[in-house]
Amino acid sequence: MVQISTDYVFDGQKGSSYLETDPTNPQSIYGKSKLLGEQLAGVGALIVRTAWLMGPDGNNMLQTILRLLRNPGDLYFVDDQVGCPTFTGDLAGALLALVEAKDEGIFHVTNAGPVSWFVFAQEVAEAAGHDPSRVLPISTTDLVPSRPAPRPANSVLDNLKLVDSGYSQLAPHLDRLNVLLK
Repeated sequence: MVQISTDYVFDGQKGSSYLETDPTNPQSIYGKSKLLGEQLAGVGALIVRTAWLMGPDGNNMLQTILRLLRNPGDLYFVDDQVGCPTFTGDLAGALLALVEAKDEGIFHVTNAGPVSWFVFAQEVAEAAGHDPSRVLPISTTDLVPSRPAPRPANSVLDNLKLVDSGYSQLAPHLDRLNVLLK
């Protein structure tokens, strides 16, 4: 059994990255449902927590930023939410390795390099050949309209168990971004 879970199982209040062993405290129905999925997966299951998923296709933050950059004007992204962008291709490779090794338990799997959404949007702009100064910071509380569900301010997942189990840390998100957009 493989259960894909999320950073939303945490409340986002920890002052450093979250370890697999940290206590959970989801703040949204989504986070609570993912935690319940972890609990119901059962003994022997592989639970992979990941965050900020994106790739070259589909509806994700990378594609949203690229779409917005094609239009004139400033873009506002929150600077008080921090996480690790995770590219779907890298996650898929890690999942395959974990499954083939018949690993079990909880693993955090994200690309390396914590960043705010604001900084990530600037990185995307630069990698895509746009002016990163068009991207401006805004706080979560100043978003209009406000977000309907609470999001963890700190979504940084430490991949300690992955590395301690002999797997390589996923590449830095900026490396993957530059490859994808070149």
